[in-house]
Amino acid sequence: MKVVRGFVWLGVVALLSMSAAASSFPPAWPLASRVARNKWEGLAIVVNPKNPTDSLTLEQLRSVFLGERRWWPNHRHVALSGMRRGTPERQTVLRVIYGMDDRNLDHYFLYQTFKGEAPRPPATLKNAADVKKFVGATPGAVGYLRASDVDKSVKVLRVNGLLPDEDGYPMRLRARP
Repeated sequence: MKVVRGFVWLGVVALLSMSAAASSFPPAWPLASRVARNKWEGLAIVVNPKNPTDSLTLEQLRSVFLGERRWWPNHRHVALSGMRRGTPERQTVLRVIYGMDDRNLDHYFLYQTFKGEAPRPPATLKNAADVKKFVGATPGAVGYLRASDVDKSVKVLRVNGLLPDEDGYPMRLRARP
């Protein structure tokens, strides 16, 4: 019984000394509040404003971007556009829609051409302004932009019934600082 009491007593002393030592250091929680939290934004799938399509599932979107679906319901040919290699927007599309990296995507389009099915690879554009200009001027065009870059010149499609700013939207990337 004395051993148990001594053990308990030592435990209490250890706790008291730890709390005294801890009070000499600044608390950890203000440090956590200083750390920048990751902010995310949606990657909008955009089409020409005259396109009658309002919503696609992620699988339908994948078939559009892979060239398996070549026509819109208004009988316009699908014209793909995308950002240049290395951009966060392109990396998000590669990961979420294509499920491959740049090299595998190049091989995919090369193989499709070899098979004679030749979907056109996406038009590679420099920046968001070029994507907006291309999509806004091309009736069957589809592309992607950060939600913060979208304006009235393009129409945002719902993906799985959700818009880029809604919870559960499948395509997110880090917001710009």
